[in-house]
Amino acid sequence: MDYEIKYKPSYSLLTVKLEAGDMITAEAGAMTYMDPTVDVRTTMRERGFFGTLGLKLFGGQTFFVNRYTGPGKIAFVSAPVGDIDKLDVTGGTGVIIQKSAFVASTGDLDLDVKWEGFTKGLFGQGLFMIRVHGDGDLFINTFGAIDKHTLEAGETLVVDNFHLVGFTETCTYRVAGFGGLKETILSGEGFVTHVTGPGEVYIQTKNMREFVDWLWTLLEPRVRNLQVRAR
Repeated sequence: MDYEIKYKPSYSLLTVKLEAGDMITAEAGAMTYMDPTVDVRTTMRERGFFGTLGLKLFGGQTFFVNRYTGPGKIAFVSAPVGDIDKLDVTGGTGVIIQKSAFVASTGDLDLDVKWEGFTKGLFGQGLFMIRVHGDGDLFINTFGAIDKHTLEAGETLVVDNFHLVGFTETCTYRVAGFGGLKETILSGEGFVTHVTGPGEVYIQTKNMREFVDWLWTLLEPRVRNLQVRAR
């Protein structure tokens, strides 16, 4: 199917032209606009009740997805101010992505909780991942622009957990502190992920945690002022 990603990299919008019978699956709430000829069906994720429950409780995803069938044009957007990109997923090469990165998919793709990634993501360091496998196109979103790295066999990249969007399953990874104990606590980096090739790594240029901290510096004086007035 024909698709276009507009307004990259800050305010990306995915538009898809569906022919009769074409179908695309999208995260609930991602649709921006569509032709009235497009048929929509809301369905529970296909991993059974407990798999779906895991995605909701631990992955931050909803219980449901929307399946859109052509003919017609449809557009999708994600919550973060940032980029959208397409990854080709085949039966031999799955992809591990951050819980909030999924926008839409085509073909026969299955989203599953990667429990190993969750248990390795210590202390809420944003490393709860979803495994995507099967055959089809996967559309992901990021906070900021997407920075793609291709690693050779044995080549390692150290990535801040809040910047890590995903990587192909051909890579191996481990979560570790940033340097020694002092660096882990005081450097502002906390925990990082060592990703080793061969494979591709996808990084977002902006850090949601840092953005929230910066936003709080603007909001905190007003909150304190309101608290004082309320006393």
